[in-house]
Amino acid sequence: MSDVLMKGKIVADVYRTALETKIAEAKAQGIEVTLAIVIVGDDPASHVYKGRLVKLVESLGGKAKEILLPATTTQEEVIACIESLNGDEEITGILPMMPMPKHINDDEIGAALKAEKDVDCLNVVNAGEVFLGRSRYAACTPRSCMAILNYYGIELAGKHAVVIGRSNVVGKPVSMLLLQQNCTVTICHSRTKNLPEILRQADIIVAAVGKAGFVTPDMVKEGAVIVDVGINMVDGKLCGDVDPACEEKASAFTPVPGGVGVVSNMMVMDALVRNL
Repeated sequence: MSDVLMKGKIVADVYRTALETKIAEAKAQGIEVTLAIVIVGDDPASHVYKGRLVKLVESLGGKAKEILLPATTTQEEVIACIESLNGDEEITGILPMMPMPKHINDDEIGAALKAEKDVDCLNVVNAGEVFLGRSRYAACTPRSCMAILNYYGIELAGKHAVVIGRSNVVGKPVSMLLLQQNCTVTICHSRTKNLPEILRQADIIVAAVGKAGFVTPDMVKEGAVIVDVGINMVDGKLCGDVDPACEEKASAFTPVPGGVGVVSNMMVMDALVRNL
């Protein structure tokens, strides 16, 4: 059994308290914290996520503005919508839900966002600030990983962190955030040779590969810290990228569900109020 089961709810609750205070202070100054959520089309997952975010921001004392556009909306029309929200002083932050329909270039939508209103690091300027080590405001999932590690007092400086996955939304940015905390970082991916051998050298493993049970106990050294970012559905149940049996060898371990994902939405709210 792991020494520390790094549950996300405790971390999210700490942020909730701080966010409620900050939003209340803003309201006392006549500022109503407002998140604009833009959805193009009828992707079910986007609408479920939108519903959760609306409920969350309202529970914190803020406000949500929902912009629901048909799937036939052109890229130019979406960008025009984003630009309108950029100029709206009542909008604190903007979250375009990804992915959008195939005829829309997600990168172009991110580029259209005003940097200070971008709550999920979709704008290339904000991404560049993270990669230059000048900002911690990466996308919400990488920041969720870091918030959990910080809350549970995991020592990072000088540790060897192995990140499995090189996506622009998780693998790359979480690697940069770990590097900011003086980790030595190895990024692994589908073409990495001798992956099990590399993982066995890791003090910290961040699994973001999108394959259920990909990391097995034989790949983990005794005492490693494991952050499981994976969300996979197997036989109707949610599971991570890490075989739960790895918990026997880990000193700290995030559960799935109940770990990183629980904190991610709160990270959107954290970014929403960062300039207040």
